[in-house]
Amino acid sequence: FGFLKRKSNFFKGDDPSKRVLEAYKQVAGEPLKSGFLGKAVTSSAQDKPAEAKAAASAPAPAPAPAPAPAPKPETPTSTAASPSSSGPEPSSSKAVEAKDDAPGPSASQAEEVVEEEEEKKDKGIKPNAGRGADYAHYSWTQTLSEVTVSVPVPAGTKAKMMDVVIGKNKLKVGLKGQPPIIDGELTEPIKVEDCLWNMEGSTVELSLQKQDGMHWWGAVVKGDAVIDTQKVEPENSKLTDLDPETRQTVEKMMFDQRQKALGLPTSEEMQKQDMLKKFMAAHPEMDFSKAKIM
Repeated sequence: FGFLKRKSNFFKGDDPSKRVLEAYKQVAGEPLKSGFLGKAVTSSAQDKPAEAKAAASAPAPAPAPAPAPAPKPETPTSTAASPSSSGPEPSSSKAVEAKDDAPGPSASQAEEVVEEEEEKKDKGIKPNAGRGADYAHYSWTQTLSEVTVSVPVPAGTKAKMMDVVIGKNKLKVGLKGQPPIIDGELTEPIKVEDCLWNMEGSTVELSLQKQDGMHWWGAVVKGDAVIDTQKVEPENSKLTDLDPETRQTVEKMMFDQRQKALGLPTSEEMQKQDMLKKFMAAHPEMDFSKAKIM
């Protein structure tokens, strides 16, 4: 009724309230006893029971079809029994649990296998009968003082067709005008003045004198597969050809190699142990329980 506040033709003439009441009587058809607003609210409240009664008498609408139930997931037969059941679990469940609990290789065992493989790889390949190795493009053998390299070449190859370079720390062997068969740095220095090479049929034989003839070579040229020098078996009969000092050194090397292969202390470690024992015997008042041999 905000429009009543605006001044217009409605306020001209007679009392505006009388005009409102007369208009209401014409529309409602009955006298307004106390404020038409309260009457309107009362009549609206009285009409609600009639509307509810009409709604109840009206036919109910047809119910909407219920949606089809969703398929239930299949329950595995190995599921454990519910808490309410007091019987034992099904045997299938025990079988599944037993399979899950089956012992497999532990992490420590797997690490040991990997370490063994890496150790074998680090030590090198097994040497051939000549204490060397056989490669696809050449082979070699050795003694403590000399290395013999055998390089196969095409049949009919003459010495003048070969390109051979022997240096203190380098070796190159090949045919002239072709890529070299061997070309690289030597793993150990050699005595160039005592080295030589010659043709033996379709093979080039090179004799390389070691500069330090006190240990075995793992390979001739750097980059080639290395042999496991601990598996080298020198001929003991040739030890008699050595002078006493060299023979003693060779025998010591052979002994240490065997001890390492068996996991036993070397000659130097045994010597340290003997020294420690003597020192312990000379000083019984000292505590050697935590002494370690380095």
